[in-house]
Amino acid sequence: MLKSFRYLLFPFSLIYGASVWLRNKLFDWNILKSANFNFPIICVGNLATGGTGKTPMTEYLIASLKGRYQTATLSRGYKRKTKGFAIANENTTALEIGDEPMQFHQKFPDVTVAVGEERLVAIPQLLHQQPATALIVLDDAFQHRTVNAGLNILLTDYKNLYTRDLMLPAGDLRDVRSSAKRAQIIIVTKCKTDLSEKEKEKIIAELKPTEDQSVFFTEIVYGAPYHLFSKEKGNISVNDDILLLCGIANPKPLMEFLARQVHSYDMIRYADHHIFSIDDLKEIKKQFEKMNASHKLILTTEKDAVRLEKFKNELDNFPIYVIPIAHRFLFDEQQRFDEKITQFVESFPKRTIENNTGL
Repeated sequence: MLKSFRYLLFPFSLIYGASVWLRNKLFDWNILKSANFNFPIICVGNLATGGTGKTPMTEYLIASLKGRYQTATLSRGYKRKTKGFAIANENTTALEIGDEPMQFHQKFPDVTVAVGEERLVAIPQLLHQQPATALIVLDDAFQHRTVNAGLNILLTDYKNLYTRDLMLPAGDLRDVRSSAKRAQIIIVTKCKTDLSEKEKEKIIAELKPTEDQSVFFTEIVYGAPYHLFSKEKGNISVNDDILLLCGIANPKPLMEFLARQVHSYDMIRYADHHIFSIDDLKEIKKQFEKMNASHKLILTTEKDAVRLEKFKNELDNFPIYVIPIAHRFLFDEQQRFDEKITQFVESFPKRTIENNTGL
């Protein structure tokens, strides 16, 4: 029913798509300007409205690069209560910088985490305040063409490839399909574990990458849950009954995972980037108390967790756990991917990296 209704919106999609196409052409024709930096900038993005795995991919890059280069991340800080440029510190909250940057900051306290709506303005500010920075990872900035990132990583969901999607509002695309040509790397995310070589080649043929583009495939893997406040590791089993708190764009992979792993689960669904309120807290407690099970716990995502931390006093005694998520490369291609990333960073003049690392 919902899908049929969205198709009725197709005329509006044509109008929106035409405006996006024209904007891209103005950049292509150099009427609207893109800034280039003689500095390693990696952009992680997608063509759709969300749910392709940008956050865990950004985390993957940070984890693999921060030991060799002084790494920074720059995000818009979606739904934060502040404006302008800011760098996270020990007193920062999710309300000040947004849930995803806060997640980066908590996981990688030794990495510079910055937010700023205008990337073109924020990048020089970041480099001025953190001159030792050797590379920047831009989170969700593929459509922000005022900055021409040296390396664009474009993600697309295996179950909703951009080649099969429509523009908003009939579909989920916020950018035209042809924009995929601007990416150097395309990653098909959330694949099934047993994806065959035959289907892999079929998808690559459908994406029609250029000779300069590389295509990779990843699956989603979930780590061991940890308590929201004590951080103690836990586990989930077939005996557990779960109350899932979920405010992310696409909860389906997590729902499918829980359906295989636990006895049963109920879910309280929130909008993406939902800011939890006292009323939400009351509803969570009410739903949890209604669950008639001997092995029950509350489970949430890492992105939701940073927005629940403000209720420490109210939730500290509850069995509320956070489940981490990560990408795993299929077809033994992680090393090839890592080599491409390193090759890009090292392609800049050695003096540029040395000057920015303080070496």
